[in-house]
Amino acid sequence: MSTHRAKAKQAVDNRTLFSVISASSVGTLIEWYDFYIFGSLAAILSTQFFPKDNPTAALLSTLATFAAGFIVRPFGALVFGRLGDLVGRKYTFLVTLVLMGGSTFAIGLIPGYASIGFWAPLLVLLLRLIQGLALGGEYGGAATYVAEYAPEGRRGYYTSFIQTTATLGLFVSLGVIMLTRESVGVDKFSEWGWRIPFLLSIILVGVSIVIRMRMAESPLFSKLKSEGNLSKNPLAESFGKRQNLKLVLLALFGATAGQGVIWYTGQFYALSFIQKACNVEFVQSNMIVAIALLAATPFFIVFGGWSDRIGRKPIMLAGMALGIFTYRPIYDKLYSLTDLSQKQEFVDAQTIDRKLTKQDNGSLLTTMTTTHFYEGGLIAKDIEKTITTNPSSQPSKPELTKAVTLPRASFWLMVLLVFVQVVYVTMVYGPVAAFLVELFPTRIRYTSMSLPYHIGNGIFGGLTPFIATALVATATKANEAVPGSVAKPYLEGLWYPILVAGVCFVIGLLYLNNKSERVNE
Repeated sequence: MSTHRAKAKQAVDNRTLFSVISASSVGTLIEWYDFYIFGSLAAILSTQFFPKDNPTAALLSTLATFAAGFIVRPFGALVFGRLGDLVGRKYTFLVTLVLMGGSTFAIGLIPGYASIGFWAPLLVLLLRLIQGLALGGEYGGAATYVAEYAPEGRRGYYTSFIQTTATLGLFVSLGVIMLTRESVGVDKFSEWGWRIPFLLSIILVGVSIVIRMRMAESPLFSKLKSEGNLSKNPLAESFGKRQNLKLVLLALFGATAGQGVIWYTGQFYALSFIQKACNVEFVQSNMIVAIALLAATPFFIVFGGWSDRIGRKPIMLAGMALGIFTYRPIYDKLYSLTDLSQKQEFVDAQTIDRKLTKQDNGSLLTTMTTTHFYEGGLIAKDIEKTITTNPSSQPSKPELTKAVTLPRASFWLMVLLVFVQVVYVTMVYGPVAAFLVELFPTRIRYTSMSLPYHIGNGIFGGLTPFIATALVATATKANEAVPGSVAKPYLEGLWYPILVAGVCFVIGLLYLNNKSERVNE
């Protein structure tokens, strides 16, 4: 009879645990979706909210606005981490969810640069800052909440479900974008359809709020509260005490900074590189990353569970080391798949189509040059749009769009190369929630773990697409001034994640403990 009761209790406990994971994960996934649709649409948003006369500057400005949301994440970690340690985990990440969803919805309503000028990028920047603050408070609460429910010795496995939400949020954002684009058409999507993924978020957030309202408070936090042992000043206790501050710095420079650059290189920079350096057609490029993300997502749970047996440290450091030594050959291969200078062209198959249409500001001449190559059916399209007649002004600068359509073999090889990078992501990210939770005591956990996580991911990781793109632009400009001065300028952006991950690897190797169990303290 006692055995039967024990099994029944275990079944109830497992149901409770998975309901906790599900409720936490749904909200966190939606917050990541909200945060990432901006980055996924960076190329289009650069034409909507910034002047069109310098496309490179507009893209960099958009990426900088995207990065601004990451830069303020540590401040959100301080504000909401303190609130979470004082008031509770549940209500704190309810607030962050509302802030994130409201900001995302509002971005979808902002008029473009052509309508309101510099107010457009300013309003977008303000909303991105609010998004960053909200996300700074979300992750620490969700990871802490699940870890404080999880049984001892299984925290890596159970918290890894939360880790999948960041990648799944990106996957969902890409899926919604592609479905919307196919539904409304390419031209309408670029004109106004891009707003739909932003506006849809309000429905997702509403569902998540209903789910989270039904959640109970973390049992460990409730116990501390009933005993009167809550921290009176989590910020002072987290960062004013030397021993705890040392742990915060070690978590940052020995784990989360390297984890952050591996995460954003393997997913966001990969997408940006495929679209901008390789010029792969929009739908194909998003499909490549989406398939790789979906295929690699189970490895978060694999490595999270494995870290319960062999420890967090070796898995995270191995993921960093793999990125350090293989990024350049991987990206060189990605580039070679669409390097038209190395392909043999079907000269007789080239077609040039011109179309003249009337516009309010003149006549728009669209010239589409389609080129075919021997490489298994590789197709390149150059689309040039020029305002040809406008009596009141000078002729406009031609707007040139390049698009490469990959044959099947090259497409799947590119999927494999991105998949490998996402596996690195799962190695560094799958165990990191359990690692951070176990470093700090319950009374200051939300505050202490959130700050190094969001500095590592928000600043070191979140700046990766912007810094890498800027490094490539600088190297390309240097090559234009002095031909051959940089051998492979398209690879120069990788030095940033390689350097950060390298420093983090060395510090982690020397100073990190392999495993610590402090969740119940």
